[in-house]
Amino acid sequence: MRIEVLRLGHRPVRDKRLTTHLFLAARALGASGGYYTGVRDEGIEKGVRNVCLNWGGSFAIGHTTKWKAVAQRCRESGSEIIHLTMYGTPIQLAIEKLRESPKDKLIIVGGEKVPKDLYQLSDWNLAVTSQPHSEVSALAILLHELHRGRELEKTFDGSRLVVIPQEHGKRVIRAKEA
Repeated sequence: MRIEVLRLGHRPVRDKRLTTHLFLAARALGASGGYYTGVRDEGIEKGVRNVCLNWGGSFAIGHTTKWKAVAQRCRESGSEIIHLTMYGTPIQLAIEKLRESPKDKLIIVGGEKVPKDLYQLSDWNLAVTSQPHSEVSALAILLHELHRGRELEKTFDGSRLVVIPQEHGKRVIRAKEA
């Protein structure tokens, strides 16, 4: 199953770190790539590319001005559209059906006010709690639940750097040394 993430309404001054963290979490937790709307920010695109160069994998993001066209293209290719919102169906009531579905997924997370028609276009409007919180945390929880925790053991081909887990301190080595 291929999973992509669409981030709506990026605002560089306010959201630079948040949007970067959203895509880094998506990559680390098993998504294949993503898109974002709002103001184009080449710094975020470059940052994600650099993470992939150093830490491996082929995750890529792109900017779009037409979120609905991305969603419709995904739907036409057979993907399910999942909108993360605090107003949706609780994730715990829907996760089994999502896991059982072999369809690719497009997960949409909002920034500023979400367009009303997104609620109608989505196959799933999912809530990870009905309390205000970060879209990064909602995405991380959904991906973790969707993958049943197996994403925590994911490895990334082509990495230059490798973390050597240890109880105290930090140890990062070049991949050739591993």
